[in-house]
Amino acid sequence: MRRFCAWLMLVSACAVACAQDATLHGRVEVVHASKRRSGNAEVVIWLTPLQAVPALPPAPVTRLLQKDKRFSPHVIAVRVGAEVEFPNQDPFFHDVFSIYRGKPFDLGLYESGSTRKVRFSQPGVSYIFCNIHPEMSAAVVALQTPYFAVTTTDGNFQIGHLAPGRYKMELWYELAAESELTSLSRTVEVEEKDPPPLSVTLHSNETAAEHLNKYGQQYSVDKPKNY
Repeated sequence: MRRFCAWLMLVSACAVACAQDATLHGRVEVVHASKRRSGNAEVVIWLTPLQAVPALPPAPVTRLLQKDKRFSPHVIAVRVGAEVEFPNQDPFFHDVFSIYRGKPFDLGLYESGSTRKVRFSQPGVSYIFCNIHPEMSAAVVALQTPYFAVTTTDGNFQIGHLAPGRYKMELWYELAAESELTSLSRTVEVEEKDPPPLSVTLHSNETAAEHLNKYGQQYSVDKPKNY
């Protein structure tokens, strides 16, 4: 009987906890400056609680793959303190680094089939490049909240496991002006049921900033063909 009562109390507690979990759904539309670009992917949305939250478990490990001279995915969001693995699945060397804002690091030259990793210990956007292949780029957005999402190609996103309360919503998009992103932040009220879907529109300037190699120099145009 005692076991049954304990089980019943556990089930009741779980039911209450689940009932308090809400999910924020929404869609972001990216207005592109030219017809050469399309889609609404790679917008990062996050919610920062404006009330106290319980202690969180360690952040999970995330991967940023190097394949076909590309980082995949191009944009990832992680919680501050998370480790990101950088596996090299190309049949040649890569030399991954970040010196522009965010978390500076230099993984050095490493071969096909090997993996190196970085712990993103501070909030911010880290722009990731390869010192050998200038066409390779990615961004890691480290956040001080577990409530975030990255939009799909159609612009949809959802952020789950939200307790009732007030949250500050913010966005980041690589090709958007910071002033516009700041203007789009707002307070979101979450009750014990899912809040109404959010709709956001932002503008792309289409121009990614040029970058130098990790020594602050232009990339060499002469390199072996097997690279």
